[in-house]
Amino acid sequence: MSRAYLSLGSNLDPARHLRGAIDALHRRFGTVVLSPVYRTRAVGFDGSDFLNAAAVIETDLAPQALNDWLHALEDEHGRDRSGPRFGDRTLDIDVVLFDDLVLGGPGNLRIPRPELKHAFVLRPLADIAPDVIVPGDGRTLAALWDAHAERDAGLEIVRI
Repeated sequence: MSRAYLSLGSNLDPARHLRGAIDALHRRFGTVVLSPVYRTRAVGFDGSDFLNAAAVIETDLAPQALNDWLHALEDEHGRDRSGPRFGDRTLDIDVVLFDDLVLGGPGNLRIPRPELKHAFVLRPLADIAPDVIVPGDGRTLAALWDAHAERDAGLEIVRI
């Protein structure tokens, strides 16, 4: 079994889609460690606020198979990939970390995920896995968050 660290986000009916994704993760993987859910501004485009969270799962899937499973889950929630890279989303789930692997492909699979630099990815992960060391960087998630420019911005926690 491997441990995968996921980033979840939505800005189109976000509470419904995040709840649905979390339920699907529980059904497939059993125990899911969840972060608080944060309200964050859209990054890279002018759009509605996102709800973002992180999850840690134990999985029997290899990284690419997990990524494919997550893409299918996004598709079940009406994810439209035909628009620009930065745009509104019913559901976006990324594998941010996977054990201590560093991967650059195939396809869009990048581990650690480059979006780890964004507060909406880093903060929730640092909440639930502060002592995890980021492969290729050597710092913990907590240390990365402590050094982050938005550390004191005060992200709003919401209930879904």
